Amino acid sequence: MTGNYPATDIIEDLEPAADDHLVAAELAAAAGRRLLEIRSRIGFADAGVLRAAGDQGAQDLLASELTRLRPNDPVLSEEARDDPARLDSSRVWIIDPLDGTREFSEEGRGDWAVHVALWMNGELEVGAVALPGRGVTLATPDVEAPQPAPARVRMVVSRTRPAAEASRVAAALDAQLIPLGSAGAKVSAVVLGDADVYVHSGGQFEWDSAAPVAVARAAGLHASRIDGSRLVYNRADPYLPDLLVCRMELAEQVLAIIN
Repeated sequence: MTGNYPATDIIEDLEPAADDHLVAAELAAAAGRRLLEIRSRIGFADAGVLRAAGDQGAQDLLASELTRLRPNDPVLSEEARDDPARLDSSRVWIIDPLDGTREFSEEGRGDWAVHVALWMNGELEVGAVALPGRGVTLATPDVEAPQPAPARVRMVVSRTRPAAEASRVAAALDAQLIPLGSAGAKVSAVVLGDADVYVHSGGQFEWDSAAPVAVARAAGLHASRIDGSRLVYNRADPYLPDLLVCRMELAEQVLAIIN
């Protein structure tokens, strides 16, 4: 089983007995295909219409398939009403049907993603991040570690609002800055070896980071809060404002700079 699933996988072949890792990967890739179809059909003339259609189309697909495949598991989604039953469940799917709606609505941009994660008994156990613009889905359990880093540290930052902590880390490391859109695209850049550090402190929710963090950890990367503390998911309040994902050998240095 590989951690890189092409965007051409056939979801009709997926049955309820399928492994959770395969379910996450297949659903993320399928939602990515639907988003590409919506993008092609609607076009870019009205960004608001395209964003709304993308959010709803991907949400409908993921909600329908999770109901079919995992009917007893609650789902925490950016695009659906929160179900308080999740707080008493040992299994909760955490999804972001379209991470990076701004980039999705801009022609030529591929830095948007689909997130599908499974939290079990206090830990993220499963995750998949589809990058439809690249035709790739990164998924647990097997994610290749990135290649050795170049001499100069590369750091992904927000296109529009780089965090103050990120700017401080970049200056201290003399890092090359790589502006990208969605959180999933940024974490994936570190997983794929296109970048080395991602620091965020501008506010996020659990669905923004759950699947990317699961994938990053499977690749042997460091993932924590920016104070070095543990990332905790499936809480009553899903707000999770900050995140650090980086190569393991850089974690101690980056945390020291931040703190």
